[in-house]
Amino acid sequence: MENVLTVLFHVESEGYQAYMEIKKQPIMPQYTVLQGALVKKSGNTISTIDSFTSGVDSSDDALTGGLIGGLIGILGGPLGILLGGMTGHLIGSAKDVDDVDRNNTMLEAVGSKLADGEVAVLLLAQEETDHALDSRFDKFQTTILRRDAALVQDEVEEAERVEKELADEARRKMHAERSAERKQKMEAERAKLKANFEALKTKFKKS
Repeated sequence: MENVLTVLFHVESEGYQAYMEIKKQPIMPQYTVLQGALVKKSGNTISTIDSFTSGVDSSDDALTGGLIGGLIGILGGPLGILLGGMTGHLIGSAKDVDDVDRNNTMLEAVGSKLADGEVAVLLLAQEETDHALDSRFDKFQTTILRRDAALVQDEVEEAERVEKELADEARRKMHAERSAERKQKMEAERAKLKANFEALKTKFKKS
């Protein structure tokens, strides 16, 4: 099955070590890693430290070609920050945290769990058996999030659509506000000109 894994590391150096091990050996009998990335969260920003493509994926394939990059882009953007904050509040008030994790999208789950200063490894992989890759991380302190890659691709595309709509709406509001400001300025200039003419006419009448 094709999955997206996000492996969150409680010790930063372990994240680097695990990532390099996967990068050097992306293909094993039980799994094949098409793409991988090492990311770090600093404040509200998620940045890519390093990434790789194993060479067996196609740049023309939307699922394998841009999925990890698209996921990182959304996670580090305004929508990812918003989703993470909302989900964190939900988890804080939930009685069954495991149930919340299962029902969250990958975007929501990563956004809520990746803390400031922590690193994570994101992988797009085909696993021959359930949790085939988990054994690669047994020696580390981790939290592993796994979702069907097709579902994550759908999440990313939907999130990109929402972000575009939000940006378009923000631009419309800015233009509307700018138009209102211009209208007010024009009215003020019109009143000023009218006052100047009235003052001139009054002066002329007095003379």
